[in-house]
Amino acid sequence: MTFQSPWWLLALLVVAALVAVYVLLQLRRKAYAARFTNVALLGSLVPKRPGWKRHLAFGVVALGLATLVVSLAVPSTEVRVPREKATVVMAVDVSLSMEARDVEPTRFQVMKRSATDFVDILPERINLGLVSFAGTATTVVPPTTDRAQVALAIQNLDLAEATAIGEAVFTSLSAIENFQTALEGNGEELPPARIVLLSDGSNTVGRDLTQAIDAARSAGVPVSTIAFGTDYGTLDIDGENVPVPVDRAALEQIADETGGSFSEAASAAELEQVYADLGSQIGYTTEPQDISPWFVRAGVLVVLVGAVLSLFWTNRLV
Repeated sequence: MTFQSPWWLLALLVVAALVAVYVLLQLRRKAYAARFTNVALLGSLVPKRPGWKRHLAFGVVALGLATLVVSLAVPSTEVRVPREKATVVMAVDVSLSMEARDVEPTRFQVMKRSATDFVDILPERINLGLVSFAGTATTVVPPTTDRAQVALAIQNLDLAEATAIGEAVFTSLSAIENFQTALEGNGEELPPARIVLLSDGSNTVGRDLTQAIDAARSAGVPVSTIAFGTDYGTLDIDGENVPVPVDRAALEQIADETGGSFSEAASAAELEQVYADLGSQIGYTTEPQDISPWFVRAGVLVVLVGAVLSLFWTNRLV
């Protein structure tokens, strides 16, 4: 819990001073009673007081006052709220190495199935685009809230030769920039953006990763990467088993240097969890929520209880 106007908490010193004065008065009253030599006569002159009940009633009232003071400091707590109009571009690797079967049935089929799940996980108000890349990168679907269009495009993806990860980042950034330019023209505030890149291999053609990382950092767009496959993936090319191990180092470098997150998944179940986590990170943010009304209600209630107890036990307020 945090306070938006913490200086009001200094008013708790006033409540503490009231408690101190009350205690001092009680001590003086005891001292006066001790100087009264005829204890029997004192008992007949002074009516029996409620003792600890009187102190309890005052303590309850003081607690209520302290609670009301805390409400003035505007206490708040962090709550999870959906992002408004955030932009996500999912860049998917359609290179031939995605046909490897170290992830059943193939990396490519698992990627398409889990990517479709990611489409469903993202909150409706987030704009989602799709970029596919092999030897080149192409914007298949520009950012949109039409989830059916993105899901259909994922199912229609085809494999091709080579892997242009750097080009995928540049193309994704262009898709985000074009979308944000349209928003800027409408006078709307630019929403946050992120790239989610799914790949299993090294950058083999096009601009290198360093250029892509610099471009993403300049644009302020984190790139979260997901490594598909295992170290033991192979591909049958003309009857020859060609190793196609996943390149974790390159994908982790992209994520680390752009402020994104790196994940790896060797099964469909693991990928579903990765997508669920990403959907939560991208689709939601935390904002402070004012909870001072709770303290006002509690403080008024406690003060009223203390006042009632004081009237009931002592026939006076405090």
